[in-house]
Amino acid sequence: MRYLIWLFVASLILMPVASYAAEDTYGYPIPGSYEATILGTPTELTPEFPLNIPVRQLVLDVIPGRKRPPIFFYDEGLRCTFAYQKQKAPLVFLIAGAGAGDRASKLMTMMKAFYQAGFHVIILPSPSHANFIISASQSRIPGDLTEDAADLYLAMETAWKQVAGGIEVSSFNMCGYSLGATQAAFVAKLDEERKVFNFRKVLMINPSVNLYSSSMRIEELLKGIPGGPKKQGIFFNKMLSKFSEFYRYGNFVAINDDFLYSIYTERLFSREETAGLIGLTFRINLAGMIFASDVMTNSGYVVPKNRVLSATDSLSDYFLVSSHLSFFDYFNEYLFPYFQSQRPGLTKQAYIDSLSLRNIEEYLKSSDKFGVMTNANDFIVTGAELTYLQQLFGERTKIYPRGGHLGNLEYKDNLAYMVAFFKQ
Repeated sequence: MRYLIWLFVASLILMPVASYAAEDTYGYPIPGSYEATILGTPTELTPEFPLNIPVRQLVLDVIPGRKRPPIFFYDEGLRCTFAYQKQKAPLVFLIAGAGAGDRASKLMTMMKAFYQAGFHVIILPSPSHANFIISASQSRIPGDLTEDAADLYLAMETAWKQVAGGIEVSSFNMCGYSLGATQAAFVAKLDEERKVFNFRKVLMINPSVNLYSSSMRIEELLKGIPGGPKKQGIFFNKMLSKFSEFYRYGNFVAINDDFLYSIYTERLFSREETAGLIGLTFRINLAGMIFASDVMTNSGYVVPKNRVLSATDSLSDYFLVSSHLSFFDYFNEYLFPYFQSQRPGLTKQAYIDSLSLRNIEEYLKSSDKFGVMTNANDFIVTGAELTYLQQLFGERTKIYPRGGHLGNLEYKDNLAYMVAFFKQ
């Protein structure tokens, strides 16, 4: 199915492919940033991997005694995926992108590539994923890079303690994509202080330079919907009829990387609306994050304060309310007020500045363990931010000419570069 959809889109953009191919030798075929983001990599351009990989799911008790509301009855601990070698080998922690769990398809591909290259792998869900908010977030309010990094670090320590007796490790490494890439930089800085892992290499794939700016840039994509954001209701109604199984009884908090592709294949949107589709999917993932955080904190932001939702309660109304909240709303009404209450005197601009690689620039400059892999047409960063990454990381910055946001992550050349970075 994915191959047929790719052929359809490729036929629509054949001329741009041909003209671009004459300018470079990079073989990823989709030039459009939004199309690449949605369609990913054609199957025939991905590597072959071993069929049988020793994998098991870890369920971690990261915060002993953590109480879970009845609506989250199914959550028994932080879920991480663990692939292991029989012999001594380096270990790489993989950090998911925004809204992704530990079994997201991109992470599975990365895991296979690392395993085939001789690495142990532990995959962690994003701190913005409901499972992480419920089971591993101290504040239960995701979005602060410093606190999310501390939560990730504790999760890594917990995972390592659980598997340490069964494997031998020669070095520790870390790799994240999108939001997970930016968080990886903050986790590495924390490790410089705590020295539990002493990470040898850290690769950041398609990172944000500033979390706030990138999120607002994605929100801007909603303007691709005819009539702008105010017309979102029409599109939500289409999705309600096609994808009700995702959120009928709470599953909407677990939408994964494939949701965007699923909507596209259902032909609910035209090619001209692809930017709006990406923005809308960001909103849906944001809705799951907001709902999980609100229920865990009993903040009364979406669900009335002190209302106890049962396992059989329908969440459709809460989904509709949550999905109409923008990142701007979340930041101004929920995230910033909380951290301002924790840090008296904190201004909004100072907080926005803290959500940036520039906030730890001196550390990043001083360490040669970091590398960046990104794309020239990634819409979550500006041209100036790409230049900044090049200046910050120098020759350790790999910028591909196309691929959108993570669209080429599973392309064979990208995966080969990713593995080679850690082999150096």
